[in-house]
Amino acid sequence: MYPDTRKRICFDFDWKFMLGDTQDACLQTYNDVYWPTVQLPHDWSIALDVEKKNGANMGFFPGGIGWYRKTFDVPSEYKGKKISILFDGVYHQSDVYINGKHLGFHPYGYIGFEYDLSPFLKYGEKNTIAVRVNHSDAPSSRWYSGSGIYRHVWLNVTAPIHISTWGTYITTPTIEEDNADVDVITSIENYTAKKGNILLESRIKDTVGQIIACSLTPVSVKEHTVQTVKQQLKIANPCLWSVDSPSLYTLESVIRIDDKIIDDYHTPFGVRHFNYNAQTGFHLNGKAMKMKGVNLHQDAGALGTAAFDKSYERRLKILKEIGCNAIRCSHNPPSPEFLDLCDKLGFLVIDEAFDKWKSGYYETYFDTWWQKDLGGMIRRDRNHPSIIMWSIGNELMEQEYTSKEGTERARMLQDYVHKQEPTRPVMLAVAPGNLKERVYNETGFTEVTDIVGYNYQEPFYLDDKTKFPERIMFGSEVFPFFRGRKDNIRGYIPLNPWYDTNKEFIFGQFIWAGIDYLGESSGWPSKGWPTAPFNTCMFEKPFAAFFRSVWSNKPIVSIAVVDQSLDIDPGKDHWGLPFMASHWNFPQYKKHIIQVQTITNCESVELWINKQSMGRRYTKDYPNNTIVWYVPYQEGKIEAHGFNDEVKVAEYALETSGKPAKIVLSTDEKDIKCNGQDLSHVTISLVDANGILVPDADMPITVIVEGEGNLLGVDNGDLRNHQSYAGSEMKTYQGKMLAIIRSTRFPGNIRVRVKSKYLKEETLTIKATKL
Repeated sequence: MYPDTRKRICFDFDWKFMLGDTQDACLQTYNDVYWPTVQLPHDWSIALDVEKKNGANMGFFPGGIGWYRKTFDVPSEYKGKKISILFDGVYHQSDVYINGKHLGFHPYGYIGFEYDLSPFLKYGEKNTIAVRVNHSDAPSSRWYSGSGIYRHVWLNVTAPIHISTWGTYITTPTIEEDNADVDVITSIENYTAKKGNILLESRIKDTVGQIIACSLTPVSVKEHTVQTVKQQLKIANPCLWSVDSPSLYTLESVIRIDDKIIDDYHTPFGVRHFNYNAQTGFHLNGKAMKMKGVNLHQDAGALGTAAFDKSYERRLKILKEIGCNAIRCSHNPPSPEFLDLCDKLGFLVIDEAFDKWKSGYYETYFDTWWQKDLGGMIRRDRNHPSIIMWSIGNELMEQEYTSKEGTERARMLQDYVHKQEPTRPVMLAVAPGNLKERVYNETGFTEVTDIVGYNYQEPFYLDDKTKFPERIMFGSEVFPFFRGRKDNIRGYIPLNPWYDTNKEFIFGQFIWAGIDYLGESSGWPSKGWPTAPFNTCMFEKPFAAFFRSVWSNKPIVSIAVVDQSLDIDPGKDHWGLPFMASHWNFPQYKKHIIQVQTITNCESVELWINKQSMGRRYTKDYPNNTIVWYVPYQEGKIEAHGFNDEVKVAEYALETSGKPAKIVLSTDEKDIKCNGQDLSHVTISLVDANGILVPDADMPITVIVEGEGNLLGVDNGDLRNHQSYAGSEMKTYQGKMLAIIRSTRFPGNIRVRVKSKYLKEETLTIKATKL
């Protein structure tokens, strides 16, 4: 950024907050001195007590009405500039005021919005912004939505002539090995009452910041208008963006007046080409590939929906490590920082605008707001190379209409998307509905969009391919373990739906869900959905090994013990799976026969118990890459050795633990930024005298944070536990729990003390520095 050009100021800090409603809180003169101070992102629901009356969709958390206020100085030198405030997301039904002036109402909680503050500011004085958030209608989504200003807020200060927010649109119409054409459309806003003559300079920088292409265009911008400018640049020998090599370029858009730079706007982008084929599936950069996908809601356990960048990064890196390469953002647009991370880490993304249309929770606002919300998502997200599909809806009531109303509505939305952003296909996801009639195939509803997402309909792939040979289809939602039947989608066939991707025309599947989430509970006392490969702490469950085995090229073998008496949240019928444990503590089964599963992508596995071989078995003889063994339980050590071509290429072991003897602390980040936003996730484990995790002797833990950090939340991954996420005490579950530490805005050490009544206190030091 150049001096004296645009400023993008993080506006997350030192807001006053009140849970409740009051008539005069919008006024600058209102006295908020006794309101507590909060830092954004902020989800007020997650800190409140769960009660059965609040309903399963919100995970039994309450909603309510809340007010946020922030008083800030506006320097006198800002007069004459445009000053706007951008909210990345407020859930929901927000009213925003500046110095008592109502700026606007925004109902949809999943997309950002911006207001111009300039006409209402007092320059050289204090100003007050107030936000009323109305979530008194909770639950207002089919899952936990949280409540409040849960994403980042930005104060943007620009010259009167400047590039609009989300004002660049970058496409790469021609990509060859030695050259890529880059088309750029730039929206330039003239905020003044007179015409401006400017020079728009668009230059492309590579990953090390070198300018590799440049275009200069003189522009005469009329007063009080937004004008678009088209330019074309070329990149020689482009580095293509892919899931394995996510190369990114940066478009730097500079506005000059009389050789003085007055605006400087940066847009990351990638160069890649992709296509979908009804017979051969999805191709990225000319190569066929399968989408190894998960559906994700946006909450993060103890954080609720508060959108911290580091939390997203940790979650995505763990998913990437097991071989996941695709995310469906279910069922709403994610935060912009989430998409930035998908660009950088190499994920394919389905960007989804809505869950329902004129049914469900969006029904009240659909007619008035669908175009604003859908258009806002497209303008905000169109330059992300990770996005390879737009989704306009999920499991819509309109799919069952026998009239043409649903079909016409789908066409209306798709036509709008195509007009706004024609480089990506449009999809919608259909639920099984009436299995005998499958009305959506008869009315033409599923013939509207470029791609059809099938939710839980693997048994119909071949039939529909025969009836509709040019249809492009994939598994937009699939069960994590069982497969259904044609006569009963919930058929409990123990063959994982992933194997349906062996059909060439099915380009991928997205399991429901990738991570346990709050809300959509199957019933009290569970607060959420418990049958994903990872719990809310991002601790891996035993059956995650299956997805490693089919998604990763790395040889793996894992051990899971099947026992239906385990203390596990069962979840909802067909989304459930047999109870499994990754430990060897079963004293109740001494000398009894128990079932052990070795999950592997190796050709064969040899199983050992206390150095005695249980034999070798071959993976091809068993479904689901899962070899089933029945063995007598003996305390000690169980080992699995995986072989390819008679060479041992992988191994895994479990050992019986003793009683808890020590607390062990580990963290994903021992050095974090002192920016008030960075996080360190501290895993707290109970181990025996030999350092083996103790999974069956859980105990209460207290976490104390001192120095330049704050305890943001605690979690143990058990959705049936009702201890407060916002507290400092939590009982471990299966021997572990998580503490999330947030940095302050000052450098220094953060001391994390972890205490238990029964074990010695342990301490971990984290450094917060100006990195």
